[in-house]
Amino acid sequence: MVLEGNPEVGSPRTSDLQHLENQGSCVLSSPGEDAQPGEEPIKYGELIVLGYNGCLASGDKGRRRSRLALSRRPHANGVKPDVMHHISTPLVSKALSNRGQHSISYTLSRSHSVIVEYTHDSDTDMFQIGRSTENMIDFVVTDTPPGGGAAEGPSAQSTISRYACRILCDRRPPYTSRIYAAGFDASSNIFLGERAAKWRTPDGLMDGLTTNGVLVMHPAGGFSEDSAPGVWREISVCGNVYTLRDSRSAQQRGKLVENESNVLQDGSLIDLCGATLLWRTPAGLLRAPTLKQLEAQRQEANAARPQCPVGLSTLAFPSPARGRTAPDKQQPWVYVRCGHVHGYHGWGCRRERGPQERECPLCRLVGPYVPLWLGQEAGLCLDPGPPSHAFAPCGHVCSEKTARYWAQTPLPHGTHAFHAACPFCGAWLTGEHGCVRLIFQGPLD
Repeated sequence: MVLEGNPEVGSPRTSDLQHLENQGSCVLSSPGEDAQPGEEPIKYGELIVLGYNGCLASGDKGRRRSRLALSRRPHANGVKPDVMHHISTPLVSKALSNRGQHSISYTLSRSHSVIVEYTHDSDTDMFQIGRSTENMIDFVVTDTPPGGGAAEGPSAQSTISRYACRILCDRRPPYTSRIYAAGFDASSNIFLGERAAKWRTPDGLMDGLTTNGVLVMHPAGGFSEDSAPGVWREISVCGNVYTLRDSRSAQQRGKLVENESNVLQDGSLIDLCGATLLWRTPAGLLRAPTLKQLEAQRQEANAARPQCPVGLSTLAFPSPARGRTAPDKQQPWVYVRCGHVHGYHGWGCRRERGPQERECPLCRLVGPYVPLWLGQEAGLCLDPGPPSHAFAPCGHVCSEKTARYWAQTPLPHGTHAFHAACPFCGAWLTGEHGCVRLIFQGPLD
């Protein structure tokens, strides 16, 4: 393999809909040179950060956002490997001083480094992702703590690399997109020090892994109603696929997986050790529900006039235009162990079990009692099914197949742990199934 991987290789209210459409993804670039005036740019795909339910708490701004569309650039900016140099360390700084020359430096010892120079590739567009706010990073991503509502500013203890990864997209059909570990810094370099995992490949080239790694999982059966979670793999600096290391930052690499590639598929998950991104293709997004459909489902659910079976008050999901603040007076609440939906009430507390533990007045099961919130990031949904299930214990509501898929998808956490989590807020799922079917009571009249 060459260094960068195989080269062939009911009608909603207008005000609500306007608010929802304003939450749409940002198109990173302007139309390419092949686009006609007034035409939309060709879109390669979209990246969605899990845990933010459609918008960062402080608002989506520029390159800091919860969702980003990657579109064909006016001019290609991709690069591909060109020349490999074996040099002594004193010459490294000189070899890396040309900011116009992209390169990857592999430090093998104090007296020996290998530098691979990259050259312009007119057939690809490159997009870089990382924690750095420098201009060469197209999508700025920070840590997403479990449970949502997280502080979004840079953290001194962040485990996400400043230059975490890069995606190269073919500018011609079928617009294949490939992911590689590590991104080029302000000097157009990627530097793998002595302690970084690195090795010579059988064909005499170099490859390596970043400190905390870039993990990718491709779903089995695509990202649709029949999807099942795939196997987590690690992607190398050159785009090769390896089994996971013993721990996230171990120096010993996993085994090469020759029959798998770094080509992103609809529903591929990218984990940057602190944040997990979902890749959606344009074709996949056509099958996903739209924000208008989600709003129509909300209004349809409210039009059914569900009632609290004890207080007999009418329940209603609040408009997403309100944002997620304090629960509304009509907000539905659920006992997450049984799925019985009520209005808010103050009885049934079981203080010996914890402040959120309540006893359902209908079936007597004891468990968390939480408000229900509709999942508003449409790209996380596998199908446009009705909002019938809620994640436990956070109470985010979506279709049955969407809930069951994410409840059985382990997401990386820490150095070698995996937990299923709510895709809308990042809360770790609990209970036997991680989600529950909602049981509403209709109006008595």
